[in-house]
Amino acid sequence: MEQQPNIYRKMLAAAVSSILLESGCDFTEKECLGTLTEMMQAFVTEVAHLSKTYCELSGRVEPILGDVILSFVEMGFNFNSLENYVKTSKHVVLPPLQLQQPQKQLNMLAAGSKQPLSVHIPQHFPQFPDPHAYVRTPTHKQPIIDYESVREKAAIQKRDIEKALTKFLSKTNSTHNIFDTDESNIFPLIACKPTTPAYLSALLPQDQIFDAEDLDIDPKSQILQQQKNHDKAKNHIKTENKSDDDKRETLNESRTSEDSANNSNYIDNPYLAATKLPGGEIMEIS
Repeated sequence: MEQQPNIYRKMLAAAVSSILLESGCDFTEKECLGTLTEMMQAFVTEVAHLSKTYCELSGRVEPILGDVILSFVEMGFNFNSLENYVKTSKHVVLPPLQLQQPQKQLNMLAAGSKQPLSVHIPQHFPQFPDPHAYVRTPTHKQPIIDYESVREKAAIQKRDIEKALTKFLSKTNSTHNIFDTDESNIFPLIACKPTTPAYLSALLPQDQIFDAEDLDIDPKSQILQQQKNHDKAKNHIKTENKSDDDKRETLNESRTSEDSANNSNYIDNPYLAATKLPGGEIMEIS
């Protein structure tokens, strides 16, 4: 955007132009006018600075005519020549200052309404920017929670999934054609593949979980181990029958050891337990 010129610089350029007209110049270039205006601005600024310095040196706040004269003398200019210039020359009257209207900001890119300045902020300060620049900038839409819209969206998603799955099956599996000719497969039908036999899936135990540890049990080895323990117990009984009362005590100990052996090898399953033999007979296992 083009920067708006300063009103004081504009009036100073008009004063320089009037001096050039009084000196007999009818035309000047823009660069030359800018250079002369810059020189005039530097001169006026230096005079004002020196006047302010002499004013403060004298213990005053506002400068007077004497301070301005001293500043001219300090810079090497004759102040009396200004009086002759004012009396002899015909000066061009500068036009009065015109109130400039503030430039209206376009609302093409404005977002939201600007907040007014607070009470503690002076009114000459610039206004607040658009709210999205410092509050928040929403970048997503609010989710739709309407019942009708949610049901419609779910139905559309379900329909799209069914269409995609049907198209995938029609491309990967064998299909049937509605028409007799095989030239155009416009409406393919997915071929049904019946399972043979049909009752096989009902017989398979698909809902049961088997542990591998249960399948590692060997019933025959357990029966042999129980038989060996039983033979050892019988041998102890035969040797103890030939002895006296001391041997009867050992017989009781062997019975207790037999009971403990039976308890340690006890199996809950009656089909896997060892066969109980009658009185003094021993069963041979081939």
